[in-house]
Amino acid sequence: MKSNPLLIIVAFFSIYVFWGSTYVMNKLAVTELDPLMLACIRFTAAGSLIFIIAKCLKLSLKISKKQLLNCALAGFLFLAYGNGMFVWALQFVDSGFAAIEASLQPLLILVLMRIVDRKPIKLKSVVGIILGIIGIYLLVSQQELTTQEGSVLGMLVIFTCVLSWCIGSVFVSKAELPKNFFVNTGYQMLLGGFMLGIASVITGETWSFPTTWQTSTQLSLLGLIFFGSIAAFTSFNYLLKVVSTEKVATSAYINPIIAIFLGWYFLDETITTQTLVSAAVLLTGVYFINSSKKMKKGKKFT
Repeated sequence: MKSNPLLIIVAFFSIYVFWGSTYVMNKLAVTELDPLMLACIRFTAAGSLIFIIAKCLKLSLKISKKQLLNCALAGFLFLAYGNGMFVWALQFVDSGFAAIEASLQPLLILVLMRIVDRKPIKLKSVVGIILGIIGIYLLVSQQELTTQEGSVLGMLVIFTCVLSWCIGSVFVSKAELPKNFFVNTGYQMLLGGFMLGIASVITGETWSFPTTWQTSTQLSLLGLIFFGSIAAFTSFNYLLKVVSTEKVATSAYINPIIAIFLGWYFLDETITTQTLVSAAVLLTGVYFINSSKKMKKGKKFT
């Protein structure tokens, strides 16, 4: 796939800023709605809109059996589990805290890439991993967090969601998928939304009509659909094909900052000194990891 420097910049802005705001939007919505239902509506609506737009643009929606299976697996790793359970965990932890824990992504991707490519980890990356472990320890060891009901379970679930997202990132960067990243996103979202719907029904969640929701919940869902899903996730799939997986994971630098600020501003979430220190240590570790990497041959980010 040919890369367009301007499109790459816009795509990075999308995953940096739009995804950073989804933590707060999900937190706002999950205070009223059941999490799996929320995620199901979000991705089913976004996937349907993407296909409508694709048809208007006369894009081919043809897909092979192998591509469909790969989209289903990606939809599960990214959306059904990676996002659905992440939203579920937001019932027990603050949005800013969740965003900081999610910044583990580059560290986990580094380890996964080393397992897949069987290459040694550089010294700079080792330092990054050590700093990342220290940062996470400082974050999760806060007494204010560990004493909250369900917080430990929420933290563990978020970690597995980040791991699922990392596995999906490595998988998508190498898998055979529809060539058009917009169509690719649509299939992943519809399939992921379908899985979330089944999970919601099986777990006995309560479904309700959007007209009965609070205005803040309605606006949050619209933001999640158009900005967090269609814009950001399409950009994410595009970037995985034109720049290195490690570079795409640098959204972990920006997302926590935006999430912490928005959580403090809109949700009155407390920002402790230890949280700020842990975030600084963790993001420094992420910097060490990414600064030791080179982009894939033939792919530039300008």
